[in-house]
Amino acid sequence: MRNLIVIFGAACLVLTACSKKESLHETFARVNQEVLQNAQGYATLKEATSTIGHRLTGSENGHKAEEYTYSKFKEYGFEDVKFQEFEVEAWSRGDIAVTIDGATVPAVTLGHSPIHSDVEGEMVDMGNGLEADYEDNPNAVKDKIAFMYIGLLEGTPKGTHNLHRSEKTAIALSHGAKGVIIFNQVDKGVLLTGTASVTGELIPIPAVCIGKENGKALKETLKNKKNVKAHIVMTNHSDMIKARNVIATLPGSELPQERIIIGGHLDSWDLATGAIDNGIGSFSILDMARAFKANKLAPKRTIQFVMFMGEEQGLLGSRYMVDQAVKDGSIESVKYMMNCDMSGNPVGINAGGKISDTTFYKTLGAEIQKIDTLYKNKVSNGSGLHSDHQPFMLEGVPILSMQSNLDRSIYGCYHSDCDDFNLVNENHLKNTARFGTMILYGLANADKLPAQKMDSETTKQFMIDNNLKEPLIIAGDWKWEK
Repeated sequence: MRNLIVIFGAACLVLTACSKKESLHETFARVNQEVLQNAQGYATLKEATSTIGHRLTGSENGHKAEEYTYSKFKEYGFEDVKFQEFEVEAWSRGDIAVTIDGATVPAVTLGHSPIHSDVEGEMVDMGNGLEADYEDNPNAVKDKIAFMYIGLLEGTPKGTHNLHRSEKTAIALSHGAKGVIIFNQVDKGVLLTGTASVTGELIPIPAVCIGKENGKALKETLKNKKNVKAHIVMTNHSDMIKARNVIATLPGSELPQERIIIGGHLDSWDLATGAIDNGIGSFSILDMARAFKANKLAPKRTIQFVMFMGEEQGLLGSRYMVDQAVKDGSIESVKYMMNCDMSGNPVGINAGGKISDTTFYKTLGAEIQKIDTLYKNKVSNGSGLHSDHQPFMLEGVPILSMQSNLDRSIYGCYHSDCDDFNLVNENHLKNTARFGTMILYGLANADKLPAQKMDSETTKQFMIDNNLKEPLIIAGDWKWEK
């Protein structure tokens, strides 16, 4: 009997040792090694860009991308993978011809321009295209074509906040413009596309982008010559179609009713393959999902990995998800939204929402730094608009993103015909997957979340503090009194 007790006791000691809870450092070290050895983000993005091409919402390519990511989630071991279907008016470009004083100028149509347009008129230089540029002469562009810079011109007063191309178009439209020509800020004639609509609906006037060099030359011409005329002719397409968000759910082990959503837009514009915008974000999410399954991570809270469609055409997929969650009350279960849009090679965290103490993020970052000092543990607190975090943020949901350290050169191909796979850095993609997995796991496994859902007044003040009131009013998304 004594021998049996000794053996039983020894067995208990062995069992206890085997079931010892893994420390966060040990978990991160294990994840780090696995991702470095088995990361799939680079390979899957390469495959998708080569076999599918662009991922324009509503196109055949867009549907293929939805199916591709659904299959990958299943392949990685997710049992709960769903399509969330929504109806969208899908815009796509047709033909365009722009002449200025009879000379042809290379141009790209901005999204949601009219189906047919043939407009000719005098051009007026409106500087940055901000409301302040119209103050001296509110009727300057009435029945004329507004010409403006996409960024902020040299000499612009310090503290001036730039607006999105769609907001600049909306301002010009409100002042009676019959057309808009925006010139890009990237060298070597790169032409930028993107939506010119703040609502995702068709706008009544044509909007186009021309290259930086042509734009600067035109500014000089407009200084010295009156009645410079532009002629814009275009055809486009717009049809009601169905698109799908792709959602893979990993149930929480202790607090399954609390959800952390990590999402990025799968769709892209059609001028190239969208490898940077937003292949590096959405395919990193895919690899994080794979890492959770491969490493048998069981977070306390439920995590939903989401591929949003329709972001480029007005945050259509994320708006739909949030609208449905508000209608059925499930928005209250969404405790955080982590957005990955053109993000990569992280060096820190940007935490949006009412946060009085950054200790949680700093502590989490310190654990990641123990794994690799490439992660610099930077923490900031702010937010912008025009990505899939926006609908969640407007409902008071705390948001999170990664502070990126990507090659600056890639941003020159934003929304342009050079956004292809050759821009992708494999090591940067691996870093996004391994550090992103650690951040997400640390958040979903927190004893207490570092921020709580903001009430309406707190959300309003957060928008004001981040200089978001004006663009939200222009877009019709300001939910409070003006």
